[in-house]
Amino acid sequence: MAGLSRRAVLRGGIALGAAAAAVGGVAGIADLATASRPTAKTGTAPRIGYLPITDAAPLLVAHGQNRYAQAGAQIPRPVLFRGWESLAQAFVAGEVDVVHLLMPFALQLRYQLGAQVRMVAWNHTNGSALTVRPEINDIRQLAGTSVAIPFWWSIHNILLQRKLRAAGLTPVVRTAPSASEATVQLVVMAPADMVPALDTGTISGYIVADPFNAVAEVKKVGKVLWFTGDAWRDNACCVVMVRQDLIDNAPDTVQALTDGVAGAQQWINGNRPDAAKLLSGNKYMPQPLPAITKTLTRSEKDYASTLAHPEWHGERIGYTPYPFPGYTTALVEAMRGTVVDGDASFVDRLDPATVHRDLVDDRFVRRSITTLGGPSAFGLPDSLTRTEQDVLA
Repeated sequence: MAGLSRRAVLRGGIALGAAAAAVGGVAGIADLATASRPTAKTGTAPRIGYLPITDAAPLLVAHGQNRYAQAGAQIPRPVLFRGWESLAQAFVAGEVDVVHLLMPFALQLRYQLGAQVRMVAWNHTNGSALTVRPEINDIRQLAGTSVAIPFWWSIHNILLQRKLRAAGLTPVVRTAPSASEATVQLVVMAPADMVPALDTGTISGYIVADPFNAVAEVKKVGKVLWFTGDAWRDNACCVVMVRQDLIDNAPDTVQALTDGVAGAQQWINGNRPDAAKLLSGNKYMPQPLPAITKTLTRSEKDYASTLAHPEWHGERIGYTPYPFPGYTTALVEAMRGTVVDGDASFVDRLDPATVHRDLVDDRFVRRSITTLGGPSAFGLPDSLTRTEQDVLA
């Protein structure tokens, strides 16, 4: 990584030395400034970093239910970050060893920054939506306005741009939006800032993970216009990423991590209201319990006018651990042509057919799935293969 400017690549990020300042908002979170780094070299317990979104629920529930310890790994309380840039920078620097990360962002870390990190499992599917001001009823009404995204390399940005183009709109960056020219300005914003920005009219909408969509609904400052899971069935937004040195030096710990995550996913799927209480009650997430509960228990009947494919249940976040190779291939292809504020040339150098084998180490999650009852216990096909269904492709 010598010679590369992380700050330039992760535009808008926080300097590595200030990573600890990104931690806060939840009682009992440890200060990163005192953390040992990196775990695999010091022999200390690995640290988990996360954003306070329901995408992170498996990592948090596994800790709250003591699943890591039961699987043989002592994992301290996960560390909360406010934004994706600071989380990723702490991960690359070895301040944390395990994170849930936007999958396109994970590709950027590995193939543009050269970070030695691997994906070991999916964290969730679906769970993201486009939320807009109450008076907006059609995506074409976004022309001439600004819409917030959580990060340039995210499934949110990729799918939103394709959705805008399908409606005859053009996404622009660092350019004032124009209604007459049918342009929509995209701006990166920390998820926690999106609801206030929507409420004050700074933006007309945002696309992000829950519970921030549910928070806008509960507060009645916005409404869900579109779910990403209604465009790309069971799309994986966040994935579990682990530093390569942890895999090399402590494979038993990585196995315990995936066992804990997979077990938590299985439990959440059957105990959603209780999972919401655990996440809120243990202060892993600062959002109000009603918003977290709404996120985990959404029903298609409540969004009948919103869903084009109700049988996909795109309104509901799902928790399955297996990283399907076909999704990785399709995602790399989808990243091409996406407008970002920065250098996107690394995407053109990727071979969609080989990225999965290089990025993913699925040995651990396969063992976890077998231990927990096999693919059918997660609602997955025994073959662990699937055909991607993407209506915007």
